[in-house]
Amino acid sequence: MLPAPTLAGDRLAASAALSVLRQLPDGVVVVEQHPDGSWEVVMANDAAVELSGISRDHLLHGGKELLRLVGVDEKGARAISRAFEAGRPAGVTTLLGRADGTRLWASLDLAPLDLPDAGAKLWAAVVRDVSAQVETAKLEQVRLDIERRARLALSIVARVSDLLQDADSTDVLRAIADLVTRQVVAWSGFYVLGRELAEVDGIVDHPDTRPRRFTAEELATDPVLELFEGTTMRTVRLEPGEHGEPGTLTAELLRLLQPRLESMPEAEGSVLVLPVLGRQRTLALFVALPHRGPTSAKIAGVLDLEGAEEAIAILPDEVGTVLELVARRVGMAMDNAQLYVREHLLAETLQRAMLPEQADVQGLDVWTYYSPNVEHAQVGGDWYDVVHLDEDTVAVVIGDVVGHDVEAAAAMGQLRSVVRAYAQELVDPGTVLGRVDTLVTSMNIPRNASLVYATLTRRGDDAWHLAYSRAGHLPALLVRDGEVTTLDGAGGSLIGFGTGPRGTARAEMLPGDVLVLYTDGLVERRDRGMREGLEALIELSASVHAPDAAGVGEELLQLADAPEDDVAVVVIRVPGGKGPGQDGTVLRRRRWQLPSDAASIGRARHAVRRACDAWGISEVGAAELVISELMANAVMHGWGRIGLRLQDTGDGLRMEVEDANPAPPVTREHHSSRVGGFGMHIVDRLADWGWRPTTGGKVVWARVRTDNGRTGGARAELA
Repeated sequence: MLPAPTLAGDRLAASAALSVLRQLPDGVVVVEQHPDGSWEVVMANDAAVELSGISRDHLLHGGKELLRLVGVDEKGARAISRAFEAGRPAGVTTLLGRADGTRLWASLDLAPLDLPDAGAKLWAAVVRDVSAQVETAKLEQVRLDIERRARLALSIVARVSDLLQDADSTDVLRAIADLVTRQVVAWSGFYVLGRELAEVDGIVDHPDTRPRRFTAEELATDPVLELFEGTTMRTVRLEPGEHGEPGTLTAELLRLLQPRLESMPEAEGSVLVLPVLGRQRTLALFVALPHRGPTSAKIAGVLDLEGAEEAIAILPDEVGTVLELVARRVGMAMDNAQLYVREHLLAETLQRAMLPEQADVQGLDVWTYYSPNVEHAQVGGDWYDVVHLDEDTVAVVIGDVVGHDVEAAAAMGQLRSVVRAYAQELVDPGTVLGRVDTLVTSMNIPRNASLVYATLTRRGDDAWHLAYSRAGHLPALLVRDGEVTTLDGAGGSLIGFGTGPRGTARAEMLPGDVLVLYTDGLVERRDRGMREGLEALIELSASVHAPDAAGVGEELLQLADAPEDDVAVVVIRVPGGKGPGQDGTVLRRRRWQLPSDAASIGRARHAVRRACDAWGISEVGAAELVISELMANAVMHGWGRIGLRLQDTGDGLRMEVEDANPAPPVTREHHSSRVGGFGMHIVDRLADWGWRPTTGGKVVWARVRTDNGRTGGARAELA
């Protein structure tokens, strides 16, 4: 049984407790709390004196100034006061000051001392230096924050990459700019330099219209122009009040952005401009208006530690990094898209250059068509040829070389030359293909090829004799009075694989008959086999009653509404016959590809006359004059081949002429001393007209109204 405590025992225990507190290795301070809420330090051990760097006398007699003396911040002082008021143990982490002016993070564990004989309420505060732990925790928080922002940046770039998968979208750049605006800046957008500086929403091929090289002085006074002329990634910060000499691109950009700056109080006021780099030049500008306030974490303010400036130096500016990554990613996509467009146009131009220019054949109505597969940027192997052998003989060939690459196109060019050479010998088609076999075998052409070679020889005034031979190609079709004959005779193996003489099959073509030669791209699709496609072509050919070859061809092209391969078609019609004198079909439109030479003007007039005859438009004089002027402008001022399209609009004839020159047509002022130059004035007097840009140049259109000039027939709506 323990003895009852005595007063002497209580004093001895209190003395022992204080002795223990003085000897603890951690800093210990005993505080006396007075009834009025004030307090003072009544004991501080050696560790507390050493930790604070303040003398014991100052610690014991600091009074109300003690908190200021040791540098406890306002937050820490409030936490200590709340612990005293509650009368319960508490822990506080606060900044303390040392006598030498340095500061440290300290952990204060406060607990009331249960000493009844002490005569006052005493508290013990154990003080530990936890600066290292706080520093570690702060650094870890910074690392987590940096990681979070890095993940955000990567997620933005990943989302940009996803958006660029649909690079053909007309608003893909606007979608990217909106994404960056929501996550990073107050506003952003993309600008290109065409004929003028303009904001764009989609990736398109804008021609570089800068006419000359600029001097170093001009570049130095125009930061935006310097970005366009440069090929390195960097960010230029523009201040509206400090940049923009009149007449410079910089001034023009700031003028375009001024309404946004004025309407966005959350924007900082400055403008960040980054180049969107392609492989060899700057394609566009990425422009951003940053938010007000800091653009990156200020680590010194977070940590308040020595070495913080070094930490800042190795951290990137997150906003700048995101903008740069987006600009680089868009630059790659834009460059690839524009490269694809240029390669596709080049390939198509090369392919068309290898195809013959369609010539008029007296006594025959000939229409030819070629369209490359849009999924391939390379040239293909489909080809056709129409050759005058003499006044009464015409040779026709259509073929297909396996593949969609330059090698296929080269093989096609070689075959075309070989067939043309042997065709001049005026022998039967089987003999021609036999000789082609022999030469191709010796030339070791690496690609397989199929073709149909035919000759048409005049018989009297109206009829023609047809002779043909096939080398692994689909049979031609002969259409007469709604009946279709498949010309499948004289079949043989692919070119270069013939082992013996090739045969020749024959047929007669009478007035009104139509001969159709084609490649497999017209009939074959993934969802339709070759046999089903051929049956569909035969059925459609039997139902077409257009009075001209171009009308027949347009109807047959319905089978290739979504072609998955190159398409080549040759339609030959013998004029006359018992068929309808006018076009009774719904699709009242025609198209041709013509060379850029003067002879095409006459061919276009002939096409207009034939179309008007087919559509029952009797007054064609104005239409002929208008198409002559449009074609003359295209021949004189256009580039490349000329596309001619005609359409019956129901109240007139619409004519479209397309060339590769993007410059719009110009109506010049009248001048009595000038010869020529009045073409568009003539068009303006006779027709409604206009123009529109295309990815490959422009289209100039005109519509001649012929409300009372019809003799009957169906009507078609303008597409």
